[in-house]
Amino acid sequence: MDNLKIGVVGLPGKWSTETLADAIETKTGFRLVIDMDHVSLDLESTTLNYQEHNLCELDAIIIKKIGGQYSPNSLDRLELLRIAENAGVKVFSNPEKILRLIDRLSCTVTLRNAGIPMPKTIITEDIATAIETVELYGEAIFKPLYSTKARGMCVISKKDGKAKVRKAVEAFKVDNEMMYLQQKVALGGRDMGLMFLDGRYLGAYARVGKKDAWNTTINSGGSYASAEPSDEIIAMATKAQDLFGMTYTTVDVAETENSAIVFEVSAFGGFRGGKEGLNLDVATLYVEHVLVTLNSAKPTLVEPNNTSQKYANECINT
Repeated sequence: MDNLKIGVVGLPGKWSTETLADAIETKTGFRLVIDMDHVSLDLESTTLNYQEHNLCELDAIIIKKIGGQYSPNSLDRLELLRIAENAGVKVFSNPEKILRLIDRLSCTVTLRNAGIPMPKTIITEDIATAIETVELYGEAIFKPLYSTKARGMCVISKKDGKAKVRKAVEAFKVDNEMMYLQQKVALGGRDMGLMFLDGRYLGAYARVGKKDAWNTTINSGGSYASAEPSDEIIAMATKAQDLFGMTYTTVDVAETENSAIVFEVSAFGGFRGGKEGLNLDVATLYVEHVLVTLNSAKPTLVEPNNTSQKYANECINT
């Protein structure tokens, strides 16, 4: 379509990245998967280089994954992509908006300030406060500020006894100066991912946890299924994702005994849940949206009418 060159920032060989690149190639004939491990910025020439490509010369970049794991380094990689954006490359989603979601604390504060229902949460650097919180909650999930798919998370339980609780908290503190604790709530073995494209609700899938796992992630043996959230849950998730202005995202929601709660809004949003849970080709929908956006941004050439053409000819001949 108009020989557009759209690159995918992601993880080469990974399903979601390659699926997105496949969809772009089908629509445009161009394929480029960008591994940020090998991107370099030359400030003198203002070029953002990957292999033989200057990424500042692309029409668009879709960010699928910024790296294998979330970390402060992810923020630096997004800053590099702002150079391409400043050169006129359309970046989906906007790097500055993604920055607010990679840090779990930034996401949480934004959701809380907007009154989005969330699990009971304590954020502290103080070990004594963390131990008291475990006593108060009974069971608490300790979460790194930079993580995805439950990596680095652990459950610390009051029933393990004070000595073991202190030891576990101190061990978590070693790699997590700021400790993020959430009360462990009964989820009935499943939660939901509600998908949004440019703010429009696409549908929802469920993550069904493995029987002996405390979380529902696929990394822990979970599986995908279809889900039909209530209108109230859809409205809540819509409000949550509206706060961040992502091109594509998913909102993680769970139903408890008393109410529905939001865990987080995703910085990138997965495709596999939509595919396996709903047989929905989210990657193609995403690419189609990007193409419409790019083509809408191009100036429309208006053919001159007979009068204007006659006037132009007269000017040339005089």
